[in-house]
Amino acid sequence: MKFTLDIQSSEQLANICGVFDKNLDYIASNLNINVSNKGSDFKIKGENTPLAVSVLQDLLTLSESKAIDFGDVDLCIQSLNNPNGTTKSVTIKTSRKHINIRSTNQQKYVNAIIENDAVFAIGPAGTGKTYLAVARAVEALESSNIKRIVLVRPAVEAGEKLGFLPGDLSEKVDPYLRPIYDALYEFIGFERVNRLIEKQVIEVAPLAFMRGRTLNEAYIILDEAQNTTIPQMKMFLTRMGFGSKMVITGDITQIDLPVPNQSGLIDAIKILHNIENIAFCNFDAHDVVRHQLVKKIVSAYDQS
Repeated sequence: MKFTLDIQSSEQLANICGVFDKNLDYIASNLNINVSNKGSDFKIKGENTPLAVSVLQDLLTLSESKAIDFGDVDLCIQSLNNPNGTTKSVTIKTSRKHINIRSTNQQKYVNAIIENDAVFAIGPAGTGKTYLAVARAVEALESSNIKRIVLVRPAVEAGEKLGFLPGDLSEKVDPYLRPIYDALYEFIGFERVNRLIEKQVIEVAPLAFMRGRTLNEAYIILDEAQNTTIPQMKMFLTRMGFGSKMVITGDITQIDLPVPNQSGLIDAIKILHNIENIAFCNFDAHDVVRHQLVKKIVSAYDQS
C-alpha cells in the first residue's frame, strides 16, 4: 500500500521517522510489517498495514508539538489496538515538556486528578502513575493553582528511622524518592528543582514526618503507598487542607511490609471507594509505557 502524509517540513519528517529511521523500524518490528518512504510518500506491506497507516497519521499530529520517541509509538499502537479506547490525546503542559497522553487508563487518571481532590492510582511499575502525578503537580504549580508540591514516601527499608543515615533530612530520604526527582528534573530542570527545594516550594518528606500537619494549597504525592500501614494511611489522608490535592500511588503486588494484609493502601481501597471526590484508577500490564519487554515481564508474573 502506498500513501502520502501531509508533512510540512523536512524537520517534521525527520521527527516522525526518527534518527536513521529508527521510529519506522520500531513500527515495523512491532506490527510485523515492512515500511519504507521517499520523503512524505510511504510504502507499507503486511497484514497490519491499516493499523500502521493510522499510527503514522497519529504521529504526524503528535509531531507538531513534541519530539517523537519509542514511547509515543507504543502509545499510538496501544490506543489503536484497544477497541474500547480512544485516540484522543490529553496534554499536560510544563515549561520544559508537553506530555501527550494516549492510553485510555492514563487519560482517565489525569482527568480524575483534575476533577477530584484525592486520587488513588494502583498498578504495576512503568504505567506512569508517579510520572503523570508529578507532571500534573508541576503544571498546577506553574499555573499558580497551588503554592507548593509535597513529595512523600514511606521509607520501609529503614523502618522510617533514618537518623543513622548520613546527611540532612533531604539527603536521608533522597534514595527513596529518586523516581520523583527524576520526573521533576525532566519537567523543570535540575537547577530550578534545587532552587524550589531551597525555598520549600517543593518539599521532600518521609511519611513519618507528616504527623500533626495541615497542608493548604498544596499538591501532595504519596508514592509507594502499598508500604504504608493502616494508621499511616489514615494519618496521611487527614493532612489535606483547603485548596489541596492528593495523589496516592502504589502497587499492591509489591508490598514490603512484614504483614502484607495490613497495607494502608489495600485498607483504603476497601473503606473509601464510595466517598465523593475520591477516585480510584487501576492500571495493568497493557498500560506499561516502558520497553516492550517490560510489558511481557509484568504479564508473565501476573499469569504465574
